[in-house]
Parts: sequence; structure tokens; C-alpha cells
Amino acid sequence: AAPDTDSCDIAIVGGGLAGGLAALALARRRPDLDVRLVEPGAVGGNHIWSFFDADIAPRDRWLVEPLIRHRWDGYDVAFPQYRRAIAMAYNSITGEALADAVAAVLPAGRLVRKAAILLAPGSVAFDDGTKLAARQVIDARGAGDLAGIDCGWQAFVGQALRIEGGHGLVRPVVMDATVEQIGGYRFVYGLPFDAETVFVEDTYYSDDAALDVAAVRERIMAYAAARGWRIAGIEREETGRLPVVMAGDFDAIWPKGDGVARIGVRAGRFHATTGYSFPDAVRTASALPALVDRPDFGAVLRAQAAASWRSQRFYRMLGAMLFRAAEPAERYRVFQRFYRLSPDLIARFYAGASTARDKLRI
Repeated sequence: AAPDTDSCDIAIVGGGLAGGLAALALARRRPDLDVRLVEPGAVGGNHIWSFFDADIAPRDRWLVEPLIRHRWDGYDVAFPQYRRAIAMAYNSITGEALADAVAAVLPAGRLVRKAAILLAPGSVAFDDGTKLAARQVIDARGAGDLAGIDCGWQAFVGQALRIEGGHGLVRPVVMDATVEQIGGYRFVYGLPFDAETVFVEDTYYSDDAALDVAAVRERIMAYAAARGWRIAGIEREETGRLPVVMAGDFDAIWPKGDGVARIGVRAGRFHATTGYSFPDAVRTASALPALVDRPDFGAVLRAQAAASWRSQRFYRMLGAMLFRAAEPAERYRVFQRFYRLSPDLIARFYAGASTARDKLRI
């Protein structure tokens, strides 16, 4: 290698959810490999990811179990016409938990804090003129170019609020749609981290990705006031935009001629109706240790991602119905009806594992 070129077995570019989990899985199950994680910022970023127990197969729990920071035995939903408690365990992990876990298993020097500017199947070029040669390069840089994809958006602002005297929630409110409907479908999501701390996320299914953060912050304050909460402090804030896909060809997500392996949202591995990528990120990362030695590694990942995309056709149709078949102020009725269905059906829906019977019922 040239003096400005380092080398390794596996280079993962992007230290978000998919890349962080991939690095963790490979470091734990394949300690024989020199794995580098390329991330100029904080591994895991400023994020809280939550998942239902049914989202993760028992064989993959080893990867996420140590990351769980909060766990509840059920959750609530609230709509204008009814409230419901659902007995399905719910879990949350934080970006910090993922960062700590990665730091604990990656030897010093294997976290590359540089910005990648060019990826090829056998190398990564950085903005400082250096290169990293690798047997396998994995692109985990989050959403790529979605210009060829017909999608709406789930946009949100979340704040961890410290409530004077406590908030009174004992379990998560995964969807509170009793709030004013603005721009499309709006709901508030609440996670009680402890007696005084609650994470409140104001979420919008809207036709475009615009998000007026200042206005949403005010709505979070108004929501807290309406519940009689006195805010003693704001401990964290995150914002995000998730694509909700209605139609599109997989080749627009991952062009046939691109030989660099991809995982996560970059590979189109997310739920078309919800935009959530956590279950797919865990499945993919858990499978990587057994795949990385294959000479057709990139082709295998692309075939799996393409199959996953095809299997999401039903969820894309639901997205189209949600955005195109209902007036914005009436879209909450879609979810209000959905949450009357059986808890097992709801769990399979979020896991992206709806049966033919489920699809007919939905």
C-alpha cells in the first residue's frame, strides 16, 4: 500500500444505526477480522430507537439485548374515539448506548474519525487525501438519493422533559392522536424514562419533508401544559425525517452498476409505511459475520435488499392509501381503525411480517 493508504479487512462507512450495529456484530462474532468504522461524528448520533419485542427474532436478540436502556411490559394508544392498552413489551436504546458498546469492542484506532468522499468496492477515499483499502467496503451512510422514489414523510421533533413532581405515565403512549391534526396525520409519542423524565415526540405524516422545528417545540410545550405538566428542564432534543414510500423501483435506491455493498436505509432496508429501519438493521447486522467472507458479498446483500423491497409492496400500497386516499384531517381514522385489530396482527405489521390473512384484514 502507498504511504497514505492504510488497509483492513472490513470498512464500514457510516456510524449510525446500521453501521454501528454491523461493527458491533462483526467485532463480537468475528474478532479475527480487522474491522474499521468510519464516522467523523458521534457513533449512534443523537437518537433514541424503540422496538417491540416481536420486531426482533430470538436468534438476533444477542445483538440488541445489552443495548436496551428502557423496557416496558406494554404500551397505550389514544384516538378521538377510544384508548387501548396493548400487552406487547416495548424497548428503547439510545445512540449513546450504541456508541459505548462499539467503543468497548473495537480496538483503539479502528474507529476512523474522517469524512469519506469516495467509496469503491475495495477502498475508501477521505477528504484529507488519505485512503483505506479493504477486502469489503460497506456503505451505511443513511438515506441516499430518493429522487426516483415516490414518498411522503414522517417528520418529528422529540424532547426529553423533566417534569416537576412527576408526569404520572407508567408505560409508553406509542400513539396519541387525540391532538389537533396538522398537515397530514399527527400524533404525539411519549416514553416515561423515569418518574420525572418523559420523552415526548411530536410526529407528522406529511406530504413533504418540511419541518418547522420552532413551531413543533411550541406544540410540545402546549401538549405538556394540557396534561398539567410543569417542565423543570429539557434534557435532550432530536429531530428526524423518515421516508414513507408509496411507489418506486429498487434500482433507483441501489443502482445495478453500483458494486459497493450497502446496508440500512442506504440499501432500502426500512418499513415502507412507517419509515422505521431498526428491525432490518438488526437482521442485517446479525447475518453479516457469516457473510463477509463470500466473494459475492455485495451481490448477496443487494439480492437480499431487492427481495426485501419486493416484499414491501403491500406496505407501499398502504402508504399510498394513507397519503392519497384520505384528506389530511381524516388520515387519523386509518390508524384508529388499525389499532382495533388483534395485538398479534399489529406486532407482525410493525415487524414487516404481515401474513396474507393479515393483509386482507388490514
